[in-house]
Amino acid sequence: MLDGKLYRSGDPELNALLEHSADLCTRYNTLPRGASAERQAILDELIPHHGEHLDIMGPVFFDYGCHTTIGDRVFMNFNFTCLDCAPVSIGDDVLFGPNVALLPPMHPIRWQDRNVRQAEDGSYYDYEYGRPITIGSNCWFGGNVTVLGGVTIGDGCVIGAGAVVTKDIPANSVAVGNPAHVIRQITDADAAALQDYAQ
Repeated sequence: MLDGKLYRSGDPELNALLEHSADLCTRYNTLPRGASAERQAILDELIPHHGEHLDIMGPVFFDYGCHTTIGDRVFMNFNFTCLDCAPVSIGDDVLFGPNVALLPPMHPIRWQDRNVRQAEDGSYYDYEYGRPITIGSNCWFGGNVTVLGGVTIGDGCVIGAGAVVTKDIPANSVAVGNPAHVIRQITDADAAALQDYAQ
């Protein structure tokens, strides 16, 4: 699955991992924000490959969690979703607004190949494959951003609210829209412009 090849979604081993992740997410999502020790213990089990000072508001939804790597000082606002059937890598100092979705899963284009079918044992499955997502350090994602599989976003990017990222975004870019497109580069002039808000 992690190598991007076609797989059966109904595989018993995968289902066991999905159920375990779902249980952890449910437990996390029901805890008050003040229950920091319990929340941290759940995150450590759900996302074993994460750095220091990971802050997730919740509710949060991971397919597996163990296929995602997260750097230091990452913040995820409400309703963060990561369907990590392929590797997801997030750098340091990344901010995610509410309702951000990272979506590696892919399905066959033809309905004949995509539809759910029944196995000989009576269980149901469909075919899927995944494409990795890589997000650099020092990025900011506005609310309701969707990132599709196969995308790499460079360091220092700002992805505007509501963007749907279907292709790579080079470092230090501001990207907006559906599909997301780069509207400009981030420069030192942006630091000077910030002074207008500091007065």
